Formats: sequence, C-alpha cells, structure tokens
Amino acid sequence: MPAITPEWVQMMASYNRWQNECMLEAMESLSDADLRKDRGAFWGSILGTANHLLWGDQMWLSRLSPGATAPTVGLKDSADLAPTLGAWEAERFRTDGRFVLWAKELKTVSLTGDLSWYSGAAGMEKRAPLSLIVTHVFNHQTHHRGQIHAMLTQAGAKTSDTDLFLMPGFL
Repeated sequence: MPAITPEWVQMMASYNRWQNECMLEAMESLSDADLRKDRGAFWGSILGTANHLLWGDQMWLSRLSPGATAPTVGLKDSADLAPTLGAWEAERFRTDGRFVLWAKELKTVSLTGDLSWYSGAAGMEKRAPLSLIVTHVFNHQTHHRGQIHAMLTQAGAKTSDTDLFLMPGFL
C-alpha cells in the first residue's frame, strides 16, 4: 500500500482551509432561506451539508489528534451542528486551524500503523491503516464540498476555483 507523506497531508489541510474559505464567501452571498432550502442532497440543504462536513472533520480530528474533542451530536443530527452561518463559520475556522496545526506536527512515522475506533455509522469497532484513514478524511471533504459547490451554483452564488493547482502558494 502506498504511503502518504506529512508534506501531502499539510498540502491537503491547506487546500481544505482554502476551499472552506471560498465556500464561505459564496454562502455569505445567499439568504438564510436559500442556505436552508432543501435541495435534494443527502444532507438536504447547503448549510446542512456544510454542517455534516464540519461534523465529519471534527469527528475524524478527535480520533487523529490527542486533545481534540468530538462533536456533541451524532451522525443523524450532523446537518444541524451549527444553527447559523455565523456559528458554522466560527467552528469551521477553528476546525480548519486545528487540522493545519495537526498536519504541521506530523512526522512520517505518525502516518504508519493502524487506527482503531468505534464507528457509529457502522455500529461497530473498526480498524484500518492510518494512511488510508487520513486519505479518506480529505476525500470526504472534497466529496461534500463538491456537493455544496453544485448547490451554490444552482442557487446563483458565484463560486471560486476548486482546482488544487490554483491554490495560492501551490507552485
């Protein structure tokens, strides 16, 4: 199985933060009703999907980083994690900062071995190679931001580029 590097994780944590900032800018251009409108996505609305993404990031970070705390709601209530865009923005800012700090502290050896955790989604104990879990976390982020990007575009919001190579400081 190919290994990931601390540098790759740092790049992806920076990409995650940049994309969340871009997403916030587009979300701020919409009304509260537009953010909460059920758009047929799995988590319903733009805000609901953004909340689920934040919930997932906080849950995984609590498993990956000592001292990080898990969200106070379960998966089924993740779409309601932050009640307003302002509350979501504050939590998103803190969570992205924690991800970037966690990534900066990684050493190659930090990405070896397995991670064991109880998965509420699966209803059982799980164990997987840590490098796969970290890759999954960034894939999960990209997946849900793609959904949000599509919903924002459909709602008429101006969205930003999502290509990794266009991230400021990438090259």
